[in-house]
Amino acid sequence: MKDNVAEEHLYLAFSRQYRDSIFPLHTSISLFLLSYCDCKLFKVFLVPTGEDVVDQCVTKNFAGDLEVHLISRCQLPVVVQSCSLPAVVVKGDKFCRAGLSVVLRHIIQKTFEADPSKKDVLELLGFKKTCLKACAEVSQWTRLCEISIPLAVERFLTASPEQCQAIPPDILLFERKLGEPVRVHNDDKIRRQKLQQQKAGAKAAVPVLGEGATEELKPGGVREHPPSSLELSVAFSKLLAQEAPDAINREAPHIRRTKTSDLPLLDHVFAEGLYFTVADLVLLPCIHQFLVSSKKQGKNLVDLPLISSWYRRVQEVPGVKKAAGKCNMELLQLPELMSAPEEQLQDSASVPDELEEDNEDSHFIGGPRPTMTKLMEKGIEAKFSPHPCPNWTLDWTSLPSAVSPGEGKMSRDRALRKQQQLNNLVAAVTKLTKPGDLIVDFCSGGGHVGIVLAYMMPSCQVVLIENKELSLIRAKDRSDELGLNNIWFIQANLDYFHGTFNIGVALHACGVATDMVIEHCLRARAAFVISPCCYGFIQNTVKFKYPRSHQFKEILSYKEHMILCRFADQTAVQLPPERRLIGKQCMGLVDLDRAWAAEEHNYSVQVISMEPESCSPKNNMFVGIP
Repeated sequence: MKDNVAEEHLYLAFSRQYRDSIFPLHTSISLFLLSYCDCKLFKVFLVPTGEDVVDQCVTKNFAGDLEVHLISRCQLPVVVQSCSLPAVVVKGDKFCRAGLSVVLRHIIQKTFEADPSKKDVLELLGFKKTCLKACAEVSQWTRLCEISIPLAVERFLTASPEQCQAIPPDILLFERKLGEPVRVHNDDKIRRQKLQQQKAGAKAAVPVLGEGATEELKPGGVREHPPSSLELSVAFSKLLAQEAPDAINREAPHIRRTKTSDLPLLDHVFAEGLYFTVADLVLLPCIHQFLVSSKKQGKNLVDLPLISSWYRRVQEVPGVKKAAGKCNMELLQLPELMSAPEEQLQDSASVPDELEEDNEDSHFIGGPRPTMTKLMEKGIEAKFSPHPCPNWTLDWTSLPSAVSPGEGKMSRDRALRKQQQLNNLVAAVTKLTKPGDLIVDFCSGGGHVGIVLAYMMPSCQVVLIENKELSLIRAKDRSDELGLNNIWFIQANLDYFHGTFNIGVALHACGVATDMVIEHCLRARAAFVISPCCYGFIQNTVKFKYPRSHQFKEILSYKEHMILCRFADQTAVQLPPERRLIGKQCMGLVDLDRAWAAEEHNYSVQVISMEPESCSPKNNMFVGIP
């Protein structure tokens, strides 16, 4: 066990107690993970969201053997006050991690760092350690686990009996996900083994776990449903750090010759596929509360056979029942359910359109000229305002090396172009700022913009927000080298930042992220300086629909707007000049739509080309003033 670890404070919201759970469910989930990992590295604080005082017995009942302290919102560190909970911050530090997925992943990593023998805990992060790493704004799966299902269950539990007759659509979507074929790394080999097992017939029904494994998996009794499929064998062999027997690894020649397209598909064992991950630990407290409430209301769970099987299977994972006991969760023993008739499932399991992936018009065929002509006929063309200070530049030679983007270990040419990009943004921000302003660098990456601003404007406070931990750690290292005291770091999705600020900046915010940054600035009535990027990644999401402005909506369909977005990405220097020109015009039109949408909120917005334009293929810049 490693000692001398800096004390980290974990802040959890408390709105109410409901049966054997704490609301919001994000708090119950966090406490459940701490219990499962047997992690006592964090000093845990409950933060009441209302005026009600939290009873001390609540913390004893639901926090297991953890010591939990009570704290009011106004007593939170300043950097935490602008974030959604849960949040983690090192005591006395200016680096905050906020949002459920970010915090849970951090707990797992710190648990393993403190005790490297806990490899099973690190395995919760999945293949390449990416489980729930993609932010909820771009990943439907992260959104379902982190936001949709916890909120759906909270609404279900607090609704009147008349209002909660139907199964929440998000639960039905999880049921459907469990029925989809599994794609995992190296699944070709496992699918061939499954084919061999199917051809072997009855012999394949023999469990492949050894006797020792069976003993370890039956806390307090014999397993009711021993693994009988290859998927179960693979999943539980990994959980118990066992190798599958040799017989299952040898493939007959005719199996090896079978085409990949003819191999059987793999079934779900756990939420993300074959392997137990943090997604299962997020969903278990939520689904458990839903099932308990449904059972008390006498609901038939015949419509949820896959969720019922998943719920039973998760209980067989070593450590889950112990963690549930610590958190006062009395897990149900559900009977094995048969699937309902197909037509009955189709009636009950209809998922609203907004919860489905937006696959409509996912393939856009044809060039942008018809769309551009359609706009021109209405008098709409790409318009660029004159650059307010085209020759303004920082004196990079006089600045410390840690301020320069070259410190980020990039090539000399790229560092020069990055300096040119920063000249444009810093010039625009300098015109807008006054002493005491709070500037937020959204999608900050390694902190190229935020560190320059914090160094050049010591009378302003700068906040860097970024979802990628390693990028933000690099930014903090550079800040520490410079001794900056006017800078904070928040690792979080944009949606988990709720602070007020004066100016929002973003250099090359990817796809929809540009629109998210604009929305944050509009909500805070803050000025903004934003350079968009990755237009080809723009697509309709739960929160954002395209086109954005009323003028564009009256003329263009979603499909026509997406054609502009796809061709706006065609500005690379390797392309022919004519193609690049069309790409630049498409960029201008997409950003004109965004500018007009912001102006509908009483903003003045200019779309400007950076100087020199060669500093980046994505050289547009918005300057918006409320």
